[in-house]
Amino acid sequence: MRSLPLFHRLAGQPVVVLGEGPMAEPKRRLVERAGAEVIGDLAEGVDRGARLAFIAHESPSMCEADAIRARGAGLLVNVVDRPDLCDFTTPSILDRDPVLVAVGTDGASAGLAKQLRLRLEALLPADLGDLALRLGQARGAIKARWPVMGDRRQALDRALTTGGPLDPLRAGAAARIDDWLVGAAGEGAQGRIEITLSSIDPEDLTLRAARLLGSADAVLHDPAIPDAILDRARADAARHVLPFTGHEPEGLVVVLRLDPAAQGSITIS
Repeated sequence: MRSLPLFHRLAGQPVVVLGEGPMAEPKRRLVERAGAEVIGDLAEGVDRGARLAFIAHESPSMCEADAIRARGAGLLVNVVDRPDLCDFTTPSILDRDPVLVAVGTDGASAGLAKQLRLRLEALLPADLGDLALRLGQARGAIKARWPVMGDRRQALDRALTTGGPLDPLRAGAAARIDDWLVGAAGEGAQGRIEITLSSIDPEDLTLRAARLLGSADAVLHDPAIPDAILDRARADAARHVLPFTGHEPEGLVVVLRLDPAAQGSITIS
């Protein structure tokens, strides 16, 4: 990745926005939408403890000068339409509060990011945020149903997958949570699944193999399997190189083995 995507909580915080006109105004609206206080003077922003600065002068030289000043004062800087001067870029945002989908291109093409966001807007139901809020409210009931974290994670993965009872791309999923909790009693969420890779190209992963990797609590893998494939697993999944002689990890364990004699496909046994 060229950039690390982060969601920055700005409610009640000062944010510097320098400039006037059509380039600066959208940044002011964006900052206000995030609940932050817009500060139009760099010195005041520094005194108030601002951590971010948006710079949107029409003059390129003014942008460059203020970027140097702001960065020298310890602020992270975004200069409109100048990715070479930016410490961070702003994505195209799809808002289903509290669900936010941010599409970025590292400053390469804002137009591309916008069109991708518009396509995604047509896919995500308007009540998706209700599902997120209701899942948060049901956290205690979900923990009571599945006390073990691995079981809980797997139950949620099954419920939220395509065609599942809480499929997030189907409208009305929030209203189905109570029925799901009642109907899902006794479901297991652990075991060992062996995946034999006949290619080291991550693009050759089948959808099922990719889904299993993304759901695994632990991955046991041959040392020759590249990071490009291992990175398809959850970031917090435990990773162990084979042969592994420790205790069997809890939850869903995916074992990745490499078949050196085959190419171009993946089989799951």
